[in-house]
Amino acid sequence: MKAAFVLVKCEPGRLGEVANAIVELDGVSEVHSITGEYDLLVKLYAADYDAFADLIPVGLQRIPGIRQTDTMLAFQAFTAAR
Repeated sequence: MKAAFVLVKCEPGRLGEVANAIVELDGVSEVHSITGEYDLLVKLYAADYDAFADLIPVGLQRIPGIRQTDTMLAFQAFTAAR
């Protein structure tokens, strides 16, 4: 599985509505409200990078209340030893 992170800017007053709609999309693992320039951080997974070409513009970016997105594809994950 491949991972991607999407930063989302929402229209004012629509953060909860947008977050709840995003979390319902196939492939979405987590949705976090965050501080800073963006309102939400979305973590999602797909079988390959080509699948994000459908998931993000066709699914995520069409949700009402989203003003802007910025997508980052993840190449490698690092975890702490326990």
